Amino acid sequence: MITEMLDCSEESLIKASGLIKRGEVVGIPTETVYGLAANAFDASAVEKIFKAKGRPSDNPLIVHVSDFDMIKEAASEVPELAYKLAERFWPGPLTMIMPKSDKVPYVTSGGLDTVGIRFPSHPAAHRLIELCGVPLAAPSANLSGSPSPTTAKRVLDDMNGRIPAIIDGGESLVGVESTVISFENGGVRILRPGGVTREMLLEVCPAEVDRGVLSEVESGAVVRSPGMKYRHYAPKASVKLIKGSAEKYREYVLNHASSGDFCLLFEESEAVGGVPYLCYGGSAEEQAHALFEKLRLLDEMGAKTVYARCPSAEGVGLAVYNRILRAAGFCVIDLEEK
Repeated sequence: MITEMLDCSEESLIKASGLIKRGEVVGIPTETVYGLAANAFDASAVEKIFKAKGRPSDNPLIVHVSDFDMIKEAASEVPELAYKLAERFWPGPLTMIMPKSDKVPYVTSGGLDTVGIRFPSHPAAHRLIELCGVPLAAPSANLSGSPSPTTAKRVLDDMNGRIPAIIDGGESLVGVESTVISFENGGVRILRPGGVTREMLLEVCPAEVDRGVLSEVESGAVVRSPGMKYRHYAPKASVKLIKGSAEKYREYVLNHASSGDFCLLFEESEAVGGVPYLCYGGSAEEQAHALFEKLRLLDEMGAKTVYARCPSAEGVGLAVYNRILRAAGFCVIDLEEK
């Protein structure tokens, strides 16, 4: 199969929608990360997503819509609170879990009776869904377990020959996947943090963070959100997440780093001796935008072990911490405790 790169012109989007209507999978841009899109109601098309990614079949997919009315096609019941949150945060990086309709096959929902739904803000994604006329299932467009792609080039790196086309919509704005919430007790539970933060949700309703955001979920557990159960977002290098001051971090790296090791820092001023490094930003927003690309670059540079500065878990930082924690396989070295 030859994978074609398309632009965001109307002609290209019509071509991409034609592929999806014929049961194919297309790489698409969103404001969070790039996704692999197929007709959410077509079980055989959705199975092609799992095959292209090498994704476990019990890992649910998120369904993307282009207007509020389309929610009712994918969900059998829409909580009143969902409408309030949609008015505030849609289009945008918020996924809401609701009871699925009979139109959504179990392959899309990962075998669950619920489905995650969101309304992306990227204009190309929005227009493509309109042209297709159906919700699109679209997990991140990477090989399962590897860092999510934030450019069309990175999609091609993973999916060349696996899918017929990729739409190049530029660099993803947010850089990490959407916030995923479920509804309970008159409020919401955050199953995966993202660009819509707990602080933002609290302005609308009560919001709690699920324990699976910051700790490893048991292998046999049933999860309602992608990004909770399996090792995710990981480069080929071994990642060690180092929690502590810049001074303690520098001392630890000097005592442990060897040839082929790299540092992942907030800023250049934190460089450690002759140990090579990359920086992923001083603010949580910068870190979210850059993290996945930096993890991919570290693989290209041949990193064996990566000593990563631990981000704050506040605001969007919680999403960054969640992703890098999973990239590290939950290996956290807390220098403050020592």
